Order: sequence, then structure tokens, then C-alpha cells
Amino acid sequence: MCCLAALCLSVAEAAIAAPGADPAIPNIFTPASTPADSVYHLSLFVLEVCAAIFIVVFSLLAYSVVKFRQRASDDGREPPQIYGSNQMELAWTVIPVLIVVVLFLATARVIHAVEDARFPPNAIEVTTVGHQFWWEFQYPQEGFVTANELHVPVSDAKQPTPTHITLLSADTDHSFWVPMLAGKTDLIPNRTNSMWIDPHETGTYVGQCAQYCGVQHAKMLLRVVVESRADFDKWIAGQRAPAQVADSVARGRQIFETTACVNCHTIAGTDAKGKFGPDLTHLMSRETIAAGAALNNRADLRQWIKDPEVLKPGSLMPAMQLPEQDLDALTDYLVSLR
Repeated sequence: MCCLAALCLSVAEAAIAAPGADPAIPNIFTPASTPADSVYHLSLFVLEVCAAIFIVVFSLLAYSVVKFRQRASDDGREPPQIYGSNQMELAWTVIPVLIVVVLFLATARVIHAVEDARFPPNAIEVTTVGHQFWWEFQYPQEGFVTANELHVPVSDAKQPTPTHITLLSADTDHSFWVPMLAGKTDLIPNRTNSMWIDPHETGTYVGQCAQYCGVQHAKMLLRVVVESRADFDKWIAGQRAPAQVADSVARGRQIFETTACVNCHTIAGTDAKGKFGPDLTHLMSRETIAAGAALNNRADLRQWIKDPEVLKPGSLMPAMQLPEQDLDALTDYLVSLR
């Protein structure tokens, strides 16, 4: 319970601190997807059972304290003691067992509904890879890769369009958790996990890694952007298209392709084929950089290239140590990647 409370607080604080985040604090009590809705109703049921237990126990305790309190008329002798009661022992054994069985069956029902769900042919397939400390999103059906912001279509109740997410880890343990869309699921090295969501409302849903994975665990944020089908198809078309680069930023592209940038990042249509860092082909289509640590604008992007430690201490991205003119040219090139 302490771990769950800490995780809820961590996500709430991250949502408040994240630049441009949805002002609504994400929590499991405002579900916007079928798996989250199932968890929500199970949580309410568990809370109701626990509240009933608390009321009964507290009432009995209060009754005992009042009825058997010491009075001025007492002669100071210990009252008669009763040892052994088959009825009481049977009650405090059978009743807790029945409560545990009921909670077990309710939980098993929800787990079965979520884990064994069947998906229609039009389900969206996404492969999520957790890195220290960012998220990679692969769309195998569409043939492109993006980072930190997962785009999915809204799901119509009459014709559901769920998104099936395959979860992998590139290094250590991570955990994918967007409270308003689904329960958290771990990403474990050399193991394939999966989960699914089917958001009922458009909007941006904030989540983060819920498994301590290193120094920058707290800033390993993620966003799930839920769009109408038309907007999602438009976004897909934009991500498939090659990046449009103006001739005015040719020097910046040259700097990018002749420095260590190409060893870590990929930009379609260039010599950059690195896989260690996020794909930058359509960098400026994202709202944030550094896994949600800063807004995606020219000033923050320039600072991120110059010295990542300023925005995200402990980041694995090195400071490029470029001359100011080269830094400006490289920033101009990256800003043009839309």
C-alpha cells in the first residue's frame, strides 16, 4: 500500500511539474479507457469492503471502551475472565476467509477480462521500448518510429479500436503506467509483456515510468495523445513522410551528420541511423523533449544540445561542446524537422 501511495503521488507531482501537461491530475479514479474502468470499479469495491470492516471493528472497539471502562464505583478487582469461545473463534476465522475469497474472485475476474481480451482486426499495434530514460514507440503496421509521445485513435464504443502495446526493455526494469488509461505493466529485459488501451475521450493523458530505473527515473515521463480517427490518420501520414528540410539549414545538417549525433539518433533520408537515442525524423511534431522534462521549443532544444545536465541531471546524452555558431546552426536544423 505504501508503494502504491508513493507511485500515485509520484505521477501526480510529475503531471503538475511537466511543462504543458494536462492540468487535470491523472489518477485511477478518473478512468478514460476500458482497462482503467475495470480497475476503477474493482478499487471502489475493495474500498467499500475495507470501509465496512473498519466500521464494524471501530464500532466494536468503541462499544468495548465505553461499556467496560473503569468506573469510580469499581472495587479495583479484575472482572471475571472468560477463556475460550468456539463461536467467536469460528466467526473470526470464517468471516475473514470469506472476505478474502470474495476479493480474490473479484480481482481474478478483472485480471481475466483485461489479460485475456480479444482484439478486432482493426486494432492498432504499437511496440514500446523502455530506455534509460526515455520511451521508444514503434508502429510496425505503419513502418515508422517515434519517441516519448504515443498517439492513438479514440475508441468508439460501437466499433472499438483498441491499441495493443507490446512492452520491451533495452536495458533495465521499467514500468509503463498511464493511470487514466490502464494499470501499470512492467518492461523487463529479455521478456515480452503486453497491455492494451481503448480511450473513450480525446485528449492528452500523462503517465511515467513506475519502476525505479536509475537516476532519471522521476523524469522518465510519457504522454498518450488520443485523437479522432481523422486526426490520427493525418498524424500517421505526416510521420510516414520524409522530413522536409529547407536549404537554409544545410550547414546544420552537415554538422549533425559529421558529429557524434549520428551514432545515437536516426533521421530518415540521412546517414543518421543510430538506435541508442530517440528517432528525430519528425522531432518538432512532439510537444516536449527529454521525455517530458522540457518544452519542445528552440530555446530549450538549444540548451538540451549544449548541456543536457541543465534540464535533466543524470541524462545519458553527452554535452556536444560545439562552438556557438555551430550550435545555432544545428539547432536551426533540428527545429526544421517537422
